[in-house]
Amino acid sequence: MKNFFLFDPLLLLYGFLIIFFASYGQTFFIAIFNNDIKNYYNLTDGQFGLVYALSTTLSSILLVNFAKLIDFIDLRVYSIIITLGLLIPCIAIYFFSSNVFYLFIILFGLRFFGQGAMTHAGITSMTRYFGKDKGKAISVGNLGGMFGVMILPIIVVYLYQYLNFKQIWLLASLSLIIFLPILYFILYNQNDRQKKFVETVKDDNNTWKTIDVIKNKQFLIYLPITSSFSFIGTGLMFHQIFIITQKGWTTEMLGTGFIFLGAFSIIGLMVAGPLIDTLNPRKAIIYLLIPIFIGILVLVYFQNFIFLLVYMSLYGFNLGLSAPFIGSLWAELFGLESIGTVKAVFHAIVVLVSALSPVVFGYIIDWGFGIGMISFISLLMIVVSTLLPILINRYE
Repeated sequence: MKNFFLFDPLLLLYGFLIIFFASYGQTFFIAIFNNDIKNYYNLTDGQFGLVYALSTTLSSILLVNFAKLIDFIDLRVYSIIITLGLLIPCIAIYFFSSNVFYLFIILFGLRFFGQGAMTHAGITSMTRYFGKDKGKAISVGNLGGMFGVMILPIIVVYLYQYLNFKQIWLLASLSLIIFLPILYFILYNQNDRQKKFVETVKDDNNTWKTIDVIKNKQFLIYLPITSSFSFIGTGLMFHQIFIITQKGWTTEMLGTGFIFLGAFSIIGLMVAGPLIDTLNPRKAIIYLLIPIFIGILVLVYFQNFIFLLVYMSLYGFNLGLSAPFIGSLWAELFGLESIGTVKAVFHAIVVLVSALSPVVFGYIIDWGFGIGMISFISLLMIVVSTLLPILINRYE
């Protein structure tokens, strides 16, 4: 383990930081401002979910071709471009008026550059440059995201005592400006790193084009189980204020829950990284959705505050497992040389999937249905997506 951390500590720091700052485009962060945004733009839950879905859908469509640029241009240039891309909508929140079209543009920028490109850059780099230790490297990179989940909601709740939501986003913009020179410094030796990588894969002719990935049977078999958590988790997180209100929990309780979510996501990462480096990813992936399945049952049937913590812990644990399990699966199926292209396709699909649940769950709420219907849809998706690869691979 010591040799792993000494192999390329600056790249590990890059993965941690770029995925941490990608939090600004993640649903858990945007949803903290849910009520303020709805009130400012005069939107219902369903309407806000629809705007969110449309902007996220557009970002997923454009992400496929954009994100695979990481296979062809310098990582420093790519990373600075996407960080600047996230900076612009963060600043725009402060200056734009209450026009829904402006909200669409802002959400598109946050989702495309934050959830999409920055997360993709971190995971792809960890997968590409760490060879057999890619599972551990993905885990370290995703610690940045887990750290964001754990501390950013608490920071926002504290800042809300003194600032409005626009001013808080302006502070987020300032943090990205500070990150830019740090980003360039930690990638100063990228040329040497890339040369070593090219040497390791120069005899690998297993290159994949976008259309080949999409048509690949194994990709399609494993796509439902690898993308289900994005649909379910995004929907639950986006409508977290509605859920805690229905359960009789407070925002302060939710803030405590995020601490548990972050802590258990880190535990999930620590378990998943070494585990996936020793197991067959095709077999391990079958168990991916068990924690969130149990968590949803807890959410439906129990009211006490302690069960909010149990639910958030199981959600976090599943979140921690996801990136190492899924990243290693794609590396196993498609090899490392084209991993940027493969992950670009998958990440675009994930962004698209995550666009659907806020609007679906939002209109379920608008139509008078509650947590029960949302949970039923989520549990059914988990069962079907888990059984699919088991049954198809068994009878082939």
